[in-house]
Amino acid sequence: MEYDEVDQERLIERLWSDGYALGGRSLDDETCAALVRGYADDARYRSTVTMQAHGFGRGEYRYFAYPLPAEITSLRDRLYGMLAPVANAWNTALGASERYPPVLGEYLARCHAAGQLRPTPLVLSYGAGDYNCLHQDVYGELAFPLQVTVPLSARSEYAGGESVFVQQRPRAQSRASVALPERGQLLVFANRYRPVRTLSGFARSNVRHGVADVRSGTRFALGLIFHDAL
Repeated sequence: MEYDEVDQERLIERLWSDGYALGGRSLDDETCAALVRGYADDARYRSTVTMQAHGFGRGEYRYFAYPLPAEITSLRDRLYGMLAPVANAWNTALGASERYPPVLGEYLARCHAAGQLRPTPLVLSYGAGDYNCLHQDVYGELAFPLQVTVPLSARSEYAGGESVFVQQRPRAQSRASVALPERGQLLVFANRYRPVRTLSGFARSNVRHGVADVRSGTRFALGLIFHDAL
């Protein structure tokens, strides 16, 4: 995946205006299919979570173990490099002092120094009737404010399963939005908060995300979170 300057500008504009943005294809069909096949390989993963056992929804997801598959490492590194300037600009707008280094390895070193050692990229699996409750993916003191989802299943393989975002707007009712990325398409979104322009500058809007009910079929997706977990 390589974005030209115009593609990046459009994606960044949507992140500022909406808190989420659809991008171009980040994984080809062959890579998506390989990641779906690899879901059954226990050696790839450090942890498996059954959502209904924890009240998270219905479905299952598995966190990769280090070392990550090469294609996941490469994509995570490139996307972080594109998104770190956005995260820094958001913190500037909100008056937050934290700044993110330009290279993911440097940020992960900070996470590891803070005791956040466990990798967070994951594959999610939803069948008919499954869903993911609204949540925020914060796994420790350090949390990068943007994350990524890439569907691994074609839209013809399932119905429903839209990505859902609910934003708590300053002095206003919450706003819900949905996105329907195609197989391999990039979906970037705020995982915890984002700046919203007001008459006096910027205010913080809390954001939660989830997945609507899958009505039929099976939906696999790759999740890329840039901070590691405690």
